[in-house]
Amino acid sequence: MKVVAADQPRRSRRYALLLAARDSEYVLKAYGGYFNVFVSAFGRDCDGDAGDEAWDMFRVVDGELPAEEDLDGYDGFVISGSPYDAYADERWILRLCLLVQDLVAARKRVLGICFGHQVICRALGGRVGKARVGGWDIGIREVTMAATLPPCRFLDALQDLPPHAKITECHQDEVWEAPLGAEVLASSDKTGVEMFCVGDHVLGIQGHPEYTADILLSLVDRLSSSQSITVSFADDVKRQLEATGPDREFWLTLCKSFLKTQELA
Repeated sequence: MKVVAADQPRRSRRYALLLAARDSEYVLKAYGGYFNVFVSAFGRDCDGDAGDEAWDMFRVVDGELPAEEDLDGYDGFVISGSPYDAYADERWILRLCLLVQDLVAARKRVLGICFGHQVICRALGGRVGKARVGGWDIGIREVTMAATLPPCRFLDALQDLPPHAKITECHQDEVWEAPLGAEVLASSDKTGVEMFCVGDHVLGIQGHPEYTADILLSLVDRLSSSQSITVSFADDVKRQLEATGPDREFWLTLCKSFLKTQELA
């Protein structure tokens, strides 16, 4: 892809959200669905300009995938989180893995969030499974950037990266081993692969840059009500959220930079 000169009109960008979860009652009421959450988070340029771009959504959790002949029309794809296991063999997950392989082969930009991060890893030959330490990771966790980062245009566009950054987490699965050819960009004291990339066109993030505090609190209440987590665990998360928050602007800027920093020809 060629860099567009500053005095040239910007080509309209088009992105696809591959939604791997169903809208919760709370998110539907508060935001109109996860589509609006993601577009609000990632649907602006790094300079704050809304630009000329369009977003489509495909409910991959319900078997809805973009048609093969339409893939070339997209500049990037975002795979959401999910309550499902990325290593499971449901038909829609296997189809999503095949789609990821096609997108990567075509050098399309693919951003994976939580489940999306894990399913990209699986599709590219990495290893994914239940967290090896401590089960659920819910709340705010500080991740550490790798001491040496690969030369990527989307990282270069950020200039100075902080050595540490806090991010919202909600998962009980993790990447055990990054795919061959991937670079691990960040880790934490609980999760060895918090973020990885493959060149300039694949980025996986274990945490949830798109989550606001109220979305996480609603999810914690649902997990507690279903007894997926204990009441005391839920109370600990709520106390943590009262005391601290994620470095959300950093993570949103990182994701926007990845999706929108153009490659040299």
